[in-house]
Amino acid sequence: MGISLLLGCMKKSIIIIGLVALFGTSKAQDNGVHQQSTVYEWPKDPLVSQKLDKWQDQKFGMIIHWGLYAVPGIIESWSICSEDWISRDSTSNYEDYKKWYWGLSKDFNPVKFNPEQWAKAGKDAGMRYLVFTTKHHDGFNMFDTKESDFKISAGPFKDNPKADVAKYVFDAFRKQGFMIGAYFSKPDWHSEYYWWPKYATADRNNNYDIRKNPWRWSMFKKQTFNQISELMHNYGSVDILWLDGGWVRPLETVNEEVLAWGMKIPEWSQDIDMPAIATMARKAQPGLLMVDRTVHGPYENYQTPEQSVPKTQLANPWESCMTLGGAWGFVPNDQYKSATQVIHTLIEVVAKGGSLLLGIGPKADGTVPQDAISRLENIGKWLNINGKAIYDTRITKEYHDGDTWFTQSKDGKTKYALTCLKDKTPEYVVWNGNIPAKGTAVQLIQTGQKLKWENKGTTVKVWLPKNIQKDLPALAFSFKGAL
Repeated sequence: MGISLLLGCMKKSIIIIGLVALFGTSKAQDNGVHQQSTVYEWPKDPLVSQKLDKWQDQKFGMIIHWGLYAVPGIIESWSICSEDWISRDSTSNYEDYKKWYWGLSKDFNPVKFNPEQWAKAGKDAGMRYLVFTTKHHDGFNMFDTKESDFKISAGPFKDNPKADVAKYVFDAFRKQGFMIGAYFSKPDWHSEYYWWPKYATADRNNNYDIRKNPWRWSMFKKQTFNQISELMHNYGSVDILWLDGGWVRPLETVNEEVLAWGMKIPEWSQDIDMPAIATMARKAQPGLLMVDRTVHGPYENYQTPEQSVPKTQLANPWESCMTLGGAWGFVPNDQYKSATQVIHTLIEVVAKGGSLLLGIGPKADGTVPQDAISRLENIGKWLNINGKAIYDTRITKEYHDGDTWFTQSKDGKTKYALTCLKDKTPEYVVWNGNIPAKGTAVQLIQTGQKLKWENKGTTVKVWLPKNIQKDLPALAFSFKGAL
């Protein structure tokens, strides 16, 4: 088969291949998902502590994966990684496949790029912070880096006034009042200093022995430092540096927990000198939150369990990063979670002390699918009314009973009960614990009505208005807690 015909067939089948890799076996999910650190170190810098407290007030954010993978609509980056959990067409040649994937840079021309649409959708959803993918593992840069020509601003989109897309994404979300986060992948599979063309690319790690080739690794460290410096100096105020690719880490941070995740770790240290990066970044962006995912220590200012929610409440800062659909990036005919499902997850996450970072994937033309926007609007309708029980809250000791979750105001004077509804709105709600103070009012937040309630022992029963809407995803109540 001629190479052009082969690649044409590959292009037609790649959507299916990517979806198999994404929705396939649990093994694939385990290998592609970052686990959660179980060790946490509180920041010592007071500016970082202040920023962290502000971030903990936001509760709900948007993470945007957008890159070459949007062109054919496949799983982000991973299809070019040679690991046995990744499915590809068995008749395709791996090197030809990578060339085809890299060649997508000649097709990526998002002429309808509309960051204002993205920011409005996030605002309408009640989101309050952003994490935008400036570079994923495939090494394709969504900002105008000077360290590489493998970037959106060097392809067919280069003459567009918004060719430096990260700048315009950050600007659009800043105008909507969002905290700004820059996602940056530490590994770079397109860089000759990470995947050296001299050798085959066996897995996600760099493909040469760093101990024998210190110059090459020093060049990769320099490239990484310089690119992060560009993001910190050239793109306005940045609140979060969200570093992905936890297998790029000092060898001394590898412990039994990391090995238990099944993370592939080579014999040598992939140390990129985080202390130097942090010093530079925080000089440019005082108080910057650094999220070196899964690498516990001073540069993981909050933990990031992926596609899951911790089983119990956590006292340290964390966020669940989860997709709205089945994929991080855009894939055709993706199945999106319902607004009710997202709201229930958000309530659980916040009651357990975390934040929810919800993943959206714009299409190759630069717009967000309408189905995703509709979901976000419906989430926002509920949050716009009931957000008092979500935003600016903190955990409370008794945080869960059945379908009801609890939060409290930062000063501890007001408690909130959030009841997730599975069917029609009931006549009354019952929970155990978190008894309102004697003589206080229990208020239905969405209407401001004071409700009849009683308690027998530790059981609280609250009657709902007879004319209440019957298809609500959740109810939120406020009250003064018993002393």
